Amino acid sequence: MTLKGTGVALVTPFHTDGSIDFASLNKLVDKTIKGGVDFLVALGTTGETPTLSSDEKKKVLAAVIEHNNGRVPVVCGIGGNDTAEVVRLLHEYDLSGVTAILSVAPYYNRPTQEGIYQHFKAVALATDKPIILYNVPGRTGSNILPATALRLAADFKNIVSIKEASGSIVQAMELIKNKPADFVVLSGDDNLVLAQMAIGMEGVISVAANCFPVEFTEMVNLAMVGKYEKARKIHYRLLDGLDLLFVEGNPPGVKCALNHMGICENVFRLPVVPVSEGTNKKIGDFIKTL
Repeated sequence: MTLKGTGVALVTPFHTDGSIDFASLNKLVDKTIKGGVDFLVALGTTGETPTLSSDEKKKVLAAVIEHNNGRVPVVCGIGGNDTAEVVRLLHEYDLSGVTAILSVAPYYNRPTQEGIYQHFKAVALATDKPIILYNVPGRTGSNILPATALRLAADFKNIVSIKEASGSIVQAMELIKNKPADFVVLSGDDNLVLAQMAIGMEGVISVAANCFPVEFTEMVNLAMVGKYEKARKIHYRLLDGLDLLFVEGNPPGVKCALNHMGICENVFRLPVVPVSEGTNKKIGDFIKTL
């Protein structure tokens, strides 16, 4: 199955005592699917995975798959900066209900492009699941250059897509210009997705779709069929809100919005903390305008 359109990077709701709130996670899955998203992404960055234990990650994935009940495809985030550990996790996880793997570029180690290639070669050989590369240099300090992404796409048939979140339109154009026809380039920047779809991206893995799924998916769907004038109206209606979601990092902004909507508590695990009182009020005021 080709994953295009709007994917949503799900947050992980917590109770006030810090334990995982599975009832709120179910509410969020329902909200986003009813809002029109094309696929769910569990255990991404937005899900605060660095602070989840291995057992908790497996329980979150299982809960998302069970409650989704086959309504839309589920993508699972499995990545890291220890290649052997990523390979081990791919063998350990129950991926029977998973459509594809989202795997982030190795972070902190700052490997060369050859190191990135060898890392994802090992990942690709460890599973028969389709793999979506995830390039987010602002978080990882490691940029998957277009030549490396395209080399991986050419050499491994299960490397089928990339979530490109470098923020560079020039890099995105180089990637799209030279990619194989069946290699899907997805946006990882909510405030850039409309412009990026205009140059050839085929969708997005979105944070904002947690809280604005109806509006966001409508914008993406309009762009998918070239109706950019209508899509622009939604883009500019959402733009201030999109900026607010990220002004104090991710996921504090989106959890704040979801708390205003009654979906989950505004609770995090350290070192992530809630947004400031001022940003909280601005997010609440923006939601009222919608």
